[in-house]
Formats: sequence, structure tokens, C-alpha cells
Amino acid sequence: MLLSKRPIRSLMAVAIALAAMPAMAQSPYTKTVFIGDSLSDAGYFRPLLPASVQPVTGQFTTNPGWVWAEHVAHYYGTNGAAHGNGQNGDNYAIGGARVGVDTSQILAPGAPAVPVYSLKTQTAQYLAANGGKADPNALYSVWGGANDLFAIQAGAPLVATLTNAVRDQVGIVGTLKAAGAEYIVVPTIPDVGLTPGARAGGPAGMAAGTALAKAYNDALFGGLKAAGLQVIPVDTFHILQEIVANPAEYGFVNVTSPACTTASSLTCNPTSYATPNAANSYVFADGVHPTTATHQMLGEYTLSILEAPRNQQILTHSAQTIGRSRADQVSWHVDGRPADGLSWWGNLRGDMQRYAHADLYDGMAPAGLFGVDWARDGMVVGGFAGYGRMDADFGHNKGDFTQSDTTLGLFAGWYGDRAWVNGQLSYSWLDYDVTRKLQLGPATRIHKGSPEGSNLTAALNAGYEFGTEGGFRHGPVAAVIWQKVKLDGYTESNPSASALGYADQDTDSTVGRVGWQARFDGGNVKPYIQVTYDHEFEDGKQASAWLQSMPDVGMYKVPGLEFDKDYATAVLGARLNLWGLSSNIGMSTTSMQKRARDVSLFASFGGSF
Repeated sequence: MLLSKRPIRSLMAVAIALAAMPAMAQSPYTKTVFIGDSLSDAGYFRPLLPASVQPVTGQFTTNPGWVWAEHVAHYYGTNGAAHGNGQNGDNYAIGGARVGVDTSQILAPGAPAVPVYSLKTQTAQYLAANGGKADPNALYSVWGGANDLFAIQAGAPLVATLTNAVRDQVGIVGTLKAAGAEYIVVPTIPDVGLTPGARAGGPAGMAAGTALAKAYNDALFGGLKAAGLQVIPVDTFHILQEIVANPAEYGFVNVTSPACTTASSLTCNPTSYATPNAANSYVFADGVHPTTATHQMLGEYTLSILEAPRNQQILTHSAQTIGRSRADQVSWHVDGRPADGLSWWGNLRGDMQRYAHADLYDGMAPAGLFGVDWARDGMVVGGFAGYGRMDADFGHNKGDFTQSDTTLGLFAGWYGDRAWVNGQLSYSWLDYDVTRKLQLGPATRIHKGSPEGSNLTAALNAGYEFGTEGGFRHGPVAAVIWQKVKLDGYTESNPSASALGYADQDTDSTVGRVGWQARFDGGNVKPYIQVTYDHEFEDGKQASAWLQSMPDVGMYKVPGLEFDKDYATAVLGARLNLWGLSSNIGMSTTSMQKRARDVSLFASFGGSF
């Protein structure tokens, strides 16, 4: 009896140790690199300002607040600090920069001119510092053109200036792509006709500013498309229009006047705000630049465009996880060599998924199965049907989704005295209701969709048992579970600058398992434990979407979600007789996943007709 107990204790110890393993999160990008002008400048000029004011000045906003680029870099845990003038951050943007023309800036009378490198030169500087290579796993931003439009308003020839700037910006994107860059954000020029500077020119000045910005944006994205350059569009043109059209919703009380009393927001600080709360209640810091609050919303908006396609992959992943749990219950419903004849079985389970400590998503899915088997001489054939529903929340209040699945399947197996093998094939119809929430300051935008999908699942399980001493048996187990999950494309409700559309998803999963199982025949109660090493053979895919306010740009791609390819699964349960029915009650849990856990609680019952 001592020999029979020790293997069980050992397996239980392994299962407990695996369940306690810690895990860590990981950013999809190795770094964030910003090429641009004052809208992205994180403090290029700050070291040149008086030391006493540097902590509260240096950016073109309501200092000391962040610009949008810093919000994005902070979210991904990357270096969003300025580059130049003794600074070594990954933000190369410079206030006043034109796309392809190097200029200079005098900060104070009598002071030497400070070089203002164009976006073209900034790109060359970045590539030179990195051996001519662009990290394919980094996130890049190329945002410019506004200063070229201001040059036009100051008298520069319209056609030549606009054409050259667009050509140079398309060329910058092409240069980065050729050097290896995969993910490049290209924001539109905002509607400069809404700025206080344009308003000073009356309706004609506002109309001219809007027309110039639109002309530049149309030419830029038309040029990118013609050159075959795929980028990640950020529609600041329309999002600014939407904010200004309904300022109270976003917490603003002033959309027409500067929040700063200084001529330039570069030296703006709390002592020069128009009102004490101007950084949060005004849209514009000076004649053209956004306040801290507006920049925060631009950062939130950009992150939603980057992250929403990734969150859509949760839908297919949750279907795969539930599919594996369902396949396990079908495989386990027969306990050894069955009696000849016709029998029935039913199963109830609760599947729980929790990823990144619920920062990514978590949900609960009750489900049921019912099947009928026919057995003869150890051979079993049968069919089954099932239904389940999952209610899940995206992390950080990003929304939620429900997932329902209706399944029909076939089962076959052979059970000998020591060895067994079974297989199954099933098809599930999937239905989703998805709610995506986007927080823009105090405002919450809601986008909904109801895609459909399917899951084709095939599984093969086998095992062998050693020993009979004292009713103790143990042996190896192995399994392969293959799934093809399809999700129909759809467009989100509430068309606006933040609404997205998604293409069809088609994902494969092939999980192989090897492990050991032990069980003890204690009469009416038969406890068992199973521990397996699981490996996912399929690689993840990039995530994609398209921006409804810019449909001509087409699909953009971002890194897909990365789920663990290697993990462990522990199953603890007991088979027993209840009310004359053969029963199986237990729990399955995954371990060695990065801040993630899949758990199933199950109870099965069966009997003969």
C-alpha cells in the first residue's frame, strides 16, 4: 500500500508546484520610435532653456504635461524621451520640423540658431545610429506636414511645397520599410482650420486651413497606397472635429482660445495658464498645439487603433480553449472497457479563462454535453451534442463579449485490459456579441458587433496502464487536438473616427500532449490524477483591421497576441457511483502560463438503457 500511495503523492506534488509558477507580461514592441514635429516632440529644446524652468517647460503643450507619443511609449513600457541636444531617447521629433527641409530656430534674441532637422534627416539619424537597420519588432511613427502647410500660408508656393512634402513623407515610410520596419503609424494632419490661429482669420481662414489639411492628407495616403506601403492610419483630422463639435462630452469648456498666455506653448507652464485648470479644460495650448488633455485623448485614440485588432484575437483563442475542454470531456466519458450494449452520458462543466491577471481578459463559460454510445467487445461508437455560453470582460474596462457554441460530434474508441485509444470529430457553430469601449478622457465611446463563426475539431487520445497492486494503476497518456476556428469579418457600430472593421479570421490550433496518469480503485470511489506537458504547434498570426473613417487606406496590421505555446495541464478527479449512475467529478487546470490560467470544473453521469 505504501508503494501505491507514493506515486499519487508525487504526481499531486508536481501538479501543485506547476499551479504555483509565476509569470510575466510582455510588450508586443521592442521600442517605439517617433519621427515628427512639435505634435510629437517630447522635449528636444528643453536642455537649451534656463535650467530653473526646464522641469516645467520644453514641450509644445500645457507643460509639464505629456504629448501623445509619451502616452503610447508609456503604455508599451518603451523609451519615449526626446533625442538630441544631449538626450538619447527614441523620440526624434522636433518642434518646427518640416518633412524634407532642414531649418533652424532662434529661441531668444541674441542666442545662436538651433538646428531643426526635418523628418527626412531625423529618419537618417535613426538609421545611422542603428547600423542602417530598422528593428522589425519596433513601432514607428511618422507624423509631419503641418509646418509645410504653415509655410504655404506664409507665402511658399502651394503646389510645389505640398507635393514635395508628400513625396518626402512617402519616401520616409518607404525608407523605413526597406530598412526592415514592419509597423509604422502615420497620423493625418489634424483639422488646422479649427485652431485658434486659423480662427483669427475668420471663416475664410478656417476654411483655408481645413482645405489645406484635407488636401495634404488625401495626397499623402493616396501616395502611400500607390507606392504599395501599408501603414497604420490614425485619423486625427476627424477625431479633433468630433471633440470640438461636442466639447462638453470630453470635459472641455473652451475650444476657441489658447490655454497659455505665452506666445508659444514651448515655455507655457502652470504660472501662465489662462485659468488654473486650462490644461484640462481647453482643447488648444496656443494658436495650433493641443493641451495636455487633448494629447492624452490622442494617445488613447492611437492606442485603441493599435490594440483593438489584437483584442479581436481573443475571440478565436477563447473558442479554441473551450474546444479543447469540450474534447477532453468527450474523451474522458468512457472509463475503461465498457459493457456491451447501448448507454448514455451527460456532462456539465464550467470553463474559466483568465489572462494577464484579467488585464487581457477573463470569463466564465458554463456548458453541457449529452451523448449516446454503443459498445461491443471493447469497441465503442457514438454521437454527442453540446451547448455552452461564455461571458467575458476585456481588461482595463475595454468592453466585453459573449460567445455561444452549439456542437454536434461523433466518437469512436477501443478499450483493452491495459491500452485504450479514442478519437472524435465535431463541428461547432459560434455566435458572438462584442462590445468595445474606448475611453477618451472622461468620455466613453462604445462600438458593437455580432460576428458568427465555426470550430471544426478533431482529437485523438491514447493511453496504457501498468500495475494492479492494491488497485493502483498508472501509465502514459498522449493526445493530439486539432482545431480550425473561423470568425466572420464585421464592422463596428457607431461610425466615427474610432470605429473599426475586421476581416475574416481563420486560425488553426494543433496541441500535442504527453504525460502520465495514475488512479486508485477504492471501491465506490476511484480517485485519479493526470499531469501532461502540452505544446501548441501552430504559430500566431498578425492582427488586422481597417479604419471606417479612412476606408481607402485598407487593412493595417499589428502584432498578434502571443499565447503560451508550452504549458502543463493537471487533472484531479474521482470516478464514483451516485444514485446508480457512473459519475466522474473533478477539475482541470493549466499551469506554467504567463500570468494566465484555464480552469474547468466538471461532473459527468452515465448509465445503460
